Amino acid sequence: MTHTLKQGAWLSDGSSAIGEIVAGLGYDFVVLDIEHGSFDLATLERFIPLLKGLGLEVLSKVLVPERGAIQQALDFGSDGVIIPHIEGLEHAKRITDFAKFPPLGSRSLAGGRTMSYRGYSDEWIAAQDRDIKVFPMVEDPRALRDIDEIAALPTVDGIFIGPGDLAAMSGRGAYRQTEADFDDFRKVIAAARANGKPWVLPAWTTVEKEFAIAENADYVLLTMQHAAISEGYGNARDLMDRLLAGASVPA
Repeated sequence: MTHTLKQGAWLSDGSSAIGEIVAGLGYDFVVLDIEHGSFDLATLERFIPLLKGLGLEVLSKVLVPERGAIQQALDFGSDGVIIPHIEGLEHAKRITDFAKFPPLGSRSLAGGRTMSYRGYSDEWIAAQDRDIKVFPMVEDPRALRDIDEIAALPTVDGIFIGPGDLAAMSGRGAYRQTEADFDDFRKVIAAARANGKPWVLPAWTTVEKEFAIAENADYVLLTMQHAAISEGYGNARDLMDRLLAGASVPA
């Protein structure tokens, strides 16, 4: 079977133009960084259907590992939730349970967008539990310690790797893409693969992108919204400065 790599963009605010640009460039999915971005509930309620209408898969990194944050992202129509700050197996069990309906979990039913503003059926509940993705983040050494058991949970559909916090919380300081970092990633990948589940890597650098390709990643985030904007503005400024200095530049 052919392996499909989904390529995504990291969004930090509700700019419709950025969403349209990303979709127009052929990206497959976006991650909404609700934890660190500037999204409020009214923005999310409008932005998520806009992005889905553009053909993008929408994964919401929720504000906190709590029921309310997960419930709101799913009620607004997110295709999945990324749950930060998972502290280990028991925490993962309790928190991912909020994203699946009974008897699998304890997600609360709410009439609205996900039901097409109509009623629901057993088939709709089964489809939601099957199709909505629940990706706990591994960014805490305790979650990495328990990764085999976490990846096997029936309420977990895949694993999201959080390199920065994982390096810092493991005592390695700032994330520098060392072999120890990649060894941690390989533990996550092995656990996900053993359970037939996908894994997600933020791959901002060439080294990370090459690693993702070599390890057959399922989802890769290629760039962050603010970094992409900064790079674009920076390139234009650098070009103008070189022209003003009389240096030769590519046509």
